[in-house]
Amino acid sequence: MRSRIVILAAIGLLAGCGGSGKPETTACGTVDRGVIPSWARTGFSEAAPKVPHVDGRRGEITAILFGDILSSPPAVDRSNKILWVSKDVWQGVTDLKIRAVDGKDVVERKVPGGPGPSNIDLPHAGCWHLTLRWADRQDTLSLNYRSRS
Repeated sequence: MRSRIVILAAIGLLAGCGGSGKPETTACGTVDRGVIPSWARTGFSEAAPKVPHVDGRRGEITAILFGDILSSPPAVDRSNKILWVSKDVWQGVTDLKIRAVDGKDVVERKVPGGPGPSNIDLPHAGCWHLTLRWADRQDTLSLNYRSRS
């Protein structure tokens, strides 16, 4: 129920996040601007919502990018907001633990309560490889943070 409320609350923020629907492939990976996975659509009014997102390599999680394009430092008019959606529901209390590595730095972030809305700022622009752990699940994905300048 919590995830449905969060997604419903976030739908208004997604209105301006559309695009061509074609995945944007970079050296860092792919931001898919097409239809989000069927299991991540709870709370969306459209049958096939097109929202910028990055799917985990194992298919256990997707990162819906409200703050598309992610930047470091964060943009003045837009935060690095990410809605993390887990494919499977879990039981009990958990946090989403994020380990971000870019070849120079390793940083840890945490989303209290598990996958859900977050604001993930990273120390500098670059290609960040994230390992995500929650409940008894794990997945990985890459996110590109661009320089604001």
